[in-house]
Amino acid sequence: MSAPGAMLSRPPTPAGSPPSPVPQVVLAVVCGGYALGAAFGWGSIEVALFMGDFGLSFAALVAAVSCGLYARRRRSRLRPAWMLFAASSGMAGIGNGVWGWYEVILGTTVPSPSPADFCFLLFAPPAIVGLLVLAKRPVSRAGWVCLGLDSWLIAGSLLTLSWSLALAHTAHFQGRSVAQSALSLAYPLLDIVLVSMVLVLHFRRSSVHRSAVNTAIAALALTVLCDALFSSPLLREHYRSGQILDAGWFAGSMLLAYAPWVARRAGEEEPDEAAEPAAVRVPHGSRPLAGSLAALTPYLAAAVCTLGILTNVLDGRRIDRVVLFTGCTVVLALVVRQGIMLLDNITLTHELAQKENHFRSLVQGSSDVIMIAAPSGVLRYVSPAAAGVYGRDAEELIGSELATLIHPEDLGRVVHEVRRFLAADPQDEPTTRIECRFRAGERRLGGGGTSRSSGAESGGGWLNVESTVNRHHGGLIFNSRDVTERVRLQAQLQHNASHDALTDLPNRALFTERVTQAVTGRRASDHDTAVLYIDLDGFKQVNDTIGHQAGDELLIQAARRLAESVRAGDIAARLGGDEFAALITGDGTRDRAAREFRIHEIADRLRIKLSEPYRIDGRDVRVAASIGVAFAEPGVTPAGLLRNADLAMYRAKQAGKGRVELYAPQMQDEVAHRAELASKLRTALDEGEFALLHQPVVDLATGRVTAVAAHARWRSAEGILFTPAEFLRVGDRGRYTDDGDRAAELDRWQLEEAVRQAATRHRAGHQIPVAVRLSARRLLDRALSPKGVEALLTRHGLPARELVLELSESDSRIALDDLERRLVALRRLGVRIALDGFGSGYAAITALRRLPVDVLRLDRGLVDGVVESSRLHKITAGLLRIAGDLGMQTVADGVDLPEQVLALRSMGCTHGMGLAFSGPLDEHRLRRALTRTGYPVPDHAGQGRAVVLSGSGVPARRGGLAGPETMAHPPLRSNSETSVPPT
Repeated sequence: MSAPGAMLSRPPTPAGSPPSPVPQVVLAVVCGGYALGAAFGWGSIEVALFMGDFGLSFAALVAAVSCGLYARRRRSRLRPAWMLFAASSGMAGIGNGVWGWYEVILGTTVPSPSPADFCFLLFAPPAIVGLLVLAKRPVSRAGWVCLGLDSWLIAGSLLTLSWSLALAHTAHFQGRSVAQSALSLAYPLLDIVLVSMVLVLHFRRSSVHRSAVNTAIAALALTVLCDALFSSPLLREHYRSGQILDAGWFAGSMLLAYAPWVARRAGEEEPDEAAEPAAVRVPHGSRPLAGSLAALTPYLAAAVCTLGILTNVLDGRRIDRVVLFTGCTVVLALVVRQGIMLLDNITLTHELAQKENHFRSLVQGSSDVIMIAAPSGVLRYVSPAAAGVYGRDAEELIGSELATLIHPEDLGRVVHEVRRFLAADPQDEPTTRIECRFRAGERRLGGGGTSRSSGAESGGGWLNVESTVNRHHGGLIFNSRDVTERVRLQAQLQHNASHDALTDLPNRALFTERVTQAVTGRRASDHDTAVLYIDLDGFKQVNDTIGHQAGDELLIQAARRLAESVRAGDIAARLGGDEFAALITGDGTRDRAAREFRIHEIADRLRIKLSEPYRIDGRDVRVAASIGVAFAEPGVTPAGLLRNADLAMYRAKQAGKGRVELYAPQMQDEVAHRAELASKLRTALDEGEFALLHQPVVDLATGRVTAVAAHARWRSAEGILFTPAEFLRVGDRGRYTDDGDRAAELDRWQLEEAVRQAATRHRAGHQIPVAVRLSARRLLDRALSPKGVEALLTRHGLPARELVLELSESDSRIALDDLERRLVALRRLGVRIALDGFGSGYAAITALRRLPVDVLRLDRGLVDGVVESSRLHKITAGLLRIAGDLGMQTVADGVDLPEQVLALRSMGCTHGMGLAFSGPLDEHRLRRALTRTGYPVPDHAGQGRAVVLSGSGVPARRGGLAGPETMAHPPLRSNSETSVPPT
């Protein structure tokens, strides 16, 4: 068998379990036992009479009760038929009971006519009507007329034949009364009608309840046969109850009693009236035979009628009027029926032609390709749409084997689905859907970009085709459509879901999946497999300076370099923003040093490649690359491997950026420690563990306290007192903390608390300005808008001139224009602005030139070596001279030695703060310091070293107090400010 034939061959369907044969066996045993008893005379005349009369009566009543019970329980379309059969059997039972009353009870001969004869006559009409109910109802008037004509054709032919053979003698029988003659004719005539209905019903029976209908027809046919034998004068003269003829009536009644329950046992239960009748499949080949016999029935009837007339002629007898009249009516009925059938055939032919044209137009005009495949797998029909869909003419495809048109990779799957579909029950699965690749013609490949791309992807001229498959005379009907574009779009969507839209590199989801495969797959033992986590240093500045479009172009070029630099078996991905990653598969190296050297070499090559200048919009743009490396050590999870590489990359950024760092276990410990401190910091903010200390700002000429600088301190629950250099580093807005909001909250608390305490001191008579250190980003915060600061000062009752806001840092990401506008607005309120850390970077010069600054605070890096270094002495003197020329007050930070006080004062510095005067003080000690005259300052007579005191106490006063004007706006300190003295 060819491949297509094997594909379309129907596998054997397992047959269901047959019904139990016990009821049939019981029925056969009962009927056989009755027949055996009748054949041997039942042993005595009395028993024979009893069984022949009351036995038949009992069997008929059983049939009546059985049909009646079934009709009562089952509300179906055939319910009236079973009710009529029950009535018919009831009349037969009563008639046999009356017959037994005369013969058995009274012991007399049954009179003729008798009540039993009337009961027997009433047996036929309900049965005839019941057979009409069982018949398939015509759908038109012509159908009803044809049904009546067919019935008369059969009945007339039987009447002609029986009249010619026997009934004519019965009608002319002398010595009988009219009633006896009528009864003699009534029995055979009703039997003829009943036989006619049985024959008509055989060819017009309903498609439902087939087993029950066949059993009922057989029961009535057996009863009619026995009635016909009983009607014979010769047999009737010698008939006695209990003979073998009664066995036929008994079997007919028992069959009719069994008939309604056959359908339930055979699985052909008819649905209720509320439900639609289920279609019952007819075995293949039975309908043509039944249709042929039904078509020949009228001609057979006419032939029988003609045979009856010829019999009279050949016997030399005169043609009876009944025979002649019946024959004429039969021929007339045949002519009328043929005329009706001719008109019906003309109408049906016209309708068939219209429907055929309609469906041909639908098939030929459909955009889907309709193909019919024979059981051998050869295409017998292909619709014209094949030219547009497949690029091949329908005539070219007809006769081709279906398997030769399906892609070899899809053929096995298609064959499996077709075999499964053919083995399934058509009622449960009328159709199925198959999707495969189909061979396309040259015209389609040359005329459409979609097909060309599909062919390129598939390796040949193939189209993606979706087909709806139906059964058709052992073969299949394929309703196919081209879904190549849909498949391409689905593939594109899947690609987009797993790749970055900007760089087309694998995204985080796909990269994580590949890492999982590498860690848990068959190469899990390759411990030299590594993940490289890459971050572009300075990418934020590219976006801020030359725009986001340039930043996107830089990312595209970086992704291209990364993809070209990794090996064929490795994978590079973009995780988001300016973060990339690479999975470097191992080569089985066991030596730890060797694998670290190999991966470090690869990572360093990537770093150098990514750090080369990028040509964007005609300019060279430089960024560096920080790379963290982590190995797939035993027991590490995919998420843990990515986290380790990320930690190593963060360490590379902390160590100066533009470098490669290998992951070490202590990195995780540092992160855990930082996270623990950050958690404690959040708790400290929520539970109020922070305190505010103030460090005096002293006039270097007089020693008077002209301002105080507010500093936050955190006393943890363990009793540890953290300085800003410690807890601000903990609360840094790094990659692994979400404390940016907490740092902002800390700044807001510090400003609020500083203003509150300054207002309290102001009301106590100490009108000393307070300086609060804030970052440039925080100064641009919405909460520190001029209106917000004004509301804060008003709420606590502090004059604006007693608040100094110190700008602590210069951030290149902050626009100086925005910062300048914010500081100008704050100065209009009366708030003074100080520039902190001046001299620590080139950005301070730009800030000095652009920003409205009142106070300049020298970085402690300039103060520490001002005495020892003549070079630093000259630089500091120059900066102080510039500040003086600009009319700014100057404050030196970190003045810890008397020599520094003398040197700074000689260079023109007006104020200072540090351990030479006092460290940070709590509110109680600050009040004591403010009530005193001031701090002693060294003079030029060499008394400097004797005046150095601890920051926690008040130094002994030496020398006089100068009286320069009190500084209104002191600056803030850096993170390395003076530590807290012991308390």
